[in-house]
Amino acid sequence: MLLPPSETKADGGKGAPLDLDALSFPELNPVRAKLADALVELAGDVPASLAALGISARQADEVTRNAQLWTSPTMPALRRYTGVLYDALDVKSFTRAGLAKAQQRLAVTSSLFGVVAATDPIPAYRLSGGNTVPALGTVRGLWKPVLEPVLRDVEGLLVDLRSGTYAAFAKLRSDAVTVRVVTEDANGNRTTVSHFNKAYKGKLAAVLATSRSEPSTVDQLVRVISKAGLTVERTGEHALELLTD
Repeated sequence: MLLPPSETKADGGKGAPLDLDALSFPELNPVRAKLADALVELAGDVPASLAALGISARQADEVTRNAQLWTSPTMPALRRYTGVLYDALDVKSFTRAGLAKAQQRLAVTSSLFGVVAATDPIPAYRLSGGNTVPALGTVRGLWKPVLEPVLRDVEGLLVDLRSGTYAAFAKLRSDAVTVRVVTEDANGNRTTVSHFNKAYKGKLAAVLATSRSEPSTVDQLVRVISKAGLTVERTGEHALELLTD
């Protein structure tokens, strides 16, 4: 499963400082290094950083995070990212067996790292998918040429839970399964929901990450999700709709 990141990140960590060689997908390391170095340099100019990152002076601590990218402690990616989706995912509640499965099944799209596996040790940082880094260009433009080939090589059933911003980083294989969170009114009309979107994707990710089953087809995927109590329907060859309660 490919998750979106979050703007908010947990502080601190107990891991050693960032080591790109400790991350999954080493093919991405040249761009990772380029971006990290650029963010550290940019952090030397706080007003320029605030403008480039699209944040206010009240969020200047985010610039400090970027200044310390190479020296601050790290923690596993699934614990670093916070917010609605990750609250619903609730990694802390996983059993040891469930966590082991999640470590193999979950990955997170990242503006700074391209994509990271669940347990990859990363520092806190600030960089959004829509940002432009001075001298390097747009984040999306930097990642698209290198990320698409990497993600095309991912084996097995691929479930895409990315938001639109991060879906633009890389086009996935044609057989990747997309999920739309919808609500249904009394007349049976369905509309995409924004308020519950992240929460339901987090619930879905938790179900699939910890399931004892290893679905290899879309039909098997639907059965696993339904058995867990979520309402899901297949709306296309590789498309699902997840209904809110």
